[in-house]
Amino acid sequence: MNLSFFDQFSSPSLLGIPLILISMLFPALLLPSLDNRWITNRLSTLQLWFINLVTKQLMMPLDKKGHKWALILTSLMIFLLLINLLGLLPYTFTPTTQLSMNLALAFPLWLATLLTGLRNQPSASLGHLLPEGTPTPLIPALILIETTSLLIRPLALGVRLTANLTAGHLLIQLISTATTALFSTMPMISLLTFLVLFLLTILEVAVAMIQAYVFVLLLSLYLQENI
Repeated sequence: MNLSFFDQFSSPSLLGIPLILISMLFPALLLPSLDNRWITNRLSTLQLWFINLVTKQLMMPLDKKGHKWALILTSLMIFLLLINLLGLLPYTFTPTTQLSMNLALAFPLWLATLLTGLRNQPSASLGHLLPEGTPTPLIPALILIETTSLLIRPLALGVRLTANLTAGHLLIQLISTATTALFSTMPMISLLTFLVLFLLTILEVAVAMIQAYVFVLLLSLYLQENI
């Protein structure tokens, strides 16, 4: 029984072919297609308003040099948001519960921000490893600690997103299983657990949106340090 709880996190396959790529590309079908007109309908207007809001929030702490990253950061935000929200639907697969995928997104972008800083301002980037005014005996230890904290940033990004979504999906499945199991014997208790399930689902919708925003926001903060 315990193993079945984790079956939802296994990548689906058809004839031995993994379908995770299709599940990653499916959110793109929900976006309105391009048209010659500036504004086609209310959905396009809402989409443009949301993209403008997200871009403004992500680019606010950055200067003009960081605005070159607006397209990739906004696209990543919308990509993660749609995947997280679609993963809350019944009988669906959430690719962002896979640590390998999250690390594949976090590591190249983190490395790009780091290389950008080393290319544009190497002294300032390396200066983050040693705070100003550090006592001489503590210099080796602080350099080691700061280097370790710098290198684990992509791992922290991937693990944070994976852990939050995995925990939420497990809680929803546990409470929904308890709701159906108690319905025939204790309907009142089943009703209470259903209410808890409803509130938890609302919470998970908020978590799905917040985690997508936090993932991209931290990348933008890492970029801010290096430009």
